[in-house]
Amino acid sequence: MGYIKAEDILPEEVISLIQEYVDGETLYIPRKAANRHSWGDSTNYRAELRERNFRIHRDHAAGMAVSELARRYYLSEKSIRRILKQK
Repeated sequence: MGYIKAEDILPEEVISLIQEYVDGETLYIPRKAANRHSWGDSTNYRAELRERNFRIHRDHAAGMAVSELARRYYLSEKSIRRILKQK
């Protein structure tokens, strides 16, 4: 997330009003509801995780132990078990 200087986009009156509440602090202003995106919408990361989890299920069904899956996929055994519990 990048930062934009308030002085570059906001009128002086608005900056003064905001400073009454958060003088010199970092302030996060969320997107409008209509402009929000779900996690992973702008990348292929969801699809990559789905594919990885499919391979984990496949390898486990083929007899691979949880500890071996953890080493192969660079995850903790707890994470592997969580993935295996998902359908």
